[in-house]
Amino acid sequence: MACLLVSLLLLGVFAILTGAIALLPVTARTTRMANAIGPAGAVAGCLLGLCAAAGGDWSAAAALTLPWGLPIGSGVLGLDALTRVFLLPVFGLGAVCALAGGISLRHTEPGTHNLGAHWFFYLLLTLGMALVMTARDAVLFMIAWELMSLAPFFLIDFNDGDRSVRDASWVYLVAAHLGAVLLIAFFALLWQQGGDTSFARLSMLSPGACTPALFILAVLGFGAKAGLAPMHVWLPEAHPAAPSHVSALLSGAMINAGLYGIIRSLEFFGPHNTFPAWWGWLLLFAGLATGLMGILKAMAQSHLKRMLAYSSVENMGLMLMGTGIGLIGITSDNAWIAVLGFAGSLFHMLNHAAFKALLFLCAGEVLHAVGTVRMDQLGGLQRRLPLIGGLFALGAASIACLPPLNGFAGELVLILSLVKGTALAGVENQLGLFTALTGLALISGLAAATYAKAYGISFLGEPRTGFAAAAVSPAWPTLMPLFIPAVACIAGGLAAPAIFPGVADAALGILHLPQALHPQAAAGIDSARDALATAAILGLACTGLTLLLVLLRRRLLGKTPVRTAPTWSCGYQYGTPRIQYTDASFSEPSARLFSSAMGLKIQRQRDDGYFPGHGQFVLSAPDRLRMHLFNPLFEGVERACNALKIVQHGKIHLYILYILATVVALLVWGLHA
Repeated sequence: MACLLVSLLLLGVFAILTGAIALLPVTARTTRMANAIGPAGAVAGCLLGLCAAAGGDWSAAAALTLPWGLPIGSGVLGLDALTRVFLLPVFGLGAVCALAGGISLRHTEPGTHNLGAHWFFYLLLTLGMALVMTARDAVLFMIAWELMSLAPFFLIDFNDGDRSVRDASWVYLVAAHLGAVLLIAFFALLWQQGGDTSFARLSMLSPGACTPALFILAVLGFGAKAGLAPMHVWLPEAHPAAPSHVSALLSGAMINAGLYGIIRSLEFFGPHNTFPAWWGWLLLFAGLATGLMGILKAMAQSHLKRMLAYSSVENMGLMLMGTGIGLIGITSDNAWIAVLGFAGSLFHMLNHAAFKALLFLCAGEVLHAVGTVRMDQLGGLQRRLPLIGGLFALGAASIACLPPLNGFAGELVLILSLVKGTALAGVENQLGLFTALTGLALISGLAAATYAKAYGISFLGEPRTGFAAAAVSPAWPTLMPLFIPAVACIAGGLAAPAIFPGVADAALGILHLPQALHPQAAAGIDSARDALATAAILGLACTGLTLLLVLLRRRLLGKTPVRTAPTWSCGYQYGTPRIQYTDASFSEPSARLFSSAMGLKIQRQRDDGYFPGHGQFVLSAPDRLRMHLFNPLFEGVERACNALKIVQHGKIHLYILYILATVVALLVWGLHA
């Protein structure tokens, strides 16, 4: 706890320093100073935080009470296995993204951006996330939650000269505060029931005190942060707008706070064996729907960062599925399903943090090198940006669940939890888990197709524009931060048998299983560890064989002259890069099956004559939930607020009349009461 406290203090001190620099005139000197102090402070604080989270005894819970001057609440911080698991991406990505951001912003023109303000809010975001995970009091939790929610607004708005960026930051802010309102109601009702705001006291409430309405409030409030459909609309707007190192931190660490909140709130609902069975099924199918919607929308995108944002929605759906599976196992007294469901959710969360950070940072490097991340303007980048292409391919293979990488390891645990569904009583329960297993397989297949498109269209073939043809690879030292999540993608798969038991211990800490069910839980953990070991060995053997064949091919071709020629173009003599597959044509077969779910809009313009003229095929996938639900809702609220401006007319004597009328109305109501 001492190391954790020093880490939090260090982040706070450097936030104050960068905030002070932000108040100075923006010059070349202050810009360089901010871009040195900000990343250095973030890296130092996060490395200390990593030592605190990863070290010590994971089975022991620790607490620390800080001085607290507010009339309600208390400054209690805690550290247990669940908190440790969620702190790993916070501090790990906090350091990696700070390094990547410091490198990418080193040539920033002083008059364009205030880097002191940027790093001030970056440090506040990291501090807020750490406090959310460690808070053990509802008031402290909500203060940290608000800090974590406000800071990204200013980070997303970094390029505020672009109207679309400003709109995206406001969409994020509205979504964040809608979730916060639900959470305030959730904790206020818990406080009313328990008479205290400390988590320790709230966890001792009687089962009847926590109604299903409280559970729904928790799911909706925390789900807004996690990107649970239909409250996901801020993710595909915020991630493309934000700088790539910020997008990586938001996607790999911040949205995990929603999952953490859902899991942590379960301890407020009494003994787990008293949960209604439908709670688990609700989370399972909400996660399945979110995962399917996210990957189908991702497949339809032509903007690389928007595709990655929808993919984050998909992966949060998978994590929510694991939580639902764990709850189903609890209510069914099946420790195997329960422990592997929660462990699969936590393990996938760690793996997602690694490969999604890698992909966002690679997208940022493509943006710096080419000036755009629209796939229809890329192509041929593997030869021009070989290191970035190789790292993106590694991240794509990980998120597509190819062994022996970490994405496969995480989903393997979820699959193992679902295949045990035949042990549940009742055909409807078995059918429900089989449906979820089928949906998980479909999501994985669609993810593989999506990332085959993303890598193939962006990095293979010929450049589609002069911008892509002129791309110059950055010096390899500037890419050093990207190698850290790349190594985590490989280690998360090959070392999964060694990593998984620690994650499983965190899952057991959530469950509080009776002693009689511990052997069944241990059997499930051993089975998953053995499966992960087998997958790692087979995957490593296949990778080694592939490398051997590649080296053998290179050696054989080294003795033979090799010629290159244009790709055969079906007899068409004037071959150009425009005859290559586009992202729209790649997605067209899937669009035939899932066009309604993907929300596709197809625009065709063609000439069927013997000598055809100009033709055009445009495929787009606007978010229908935002267009037909949230936009009308927000516009209605705006109109209502504008209508109320009539009471704000600047006449003080009328304002005094309003106050007197309100006081009289309250007195009359009090007398009648």
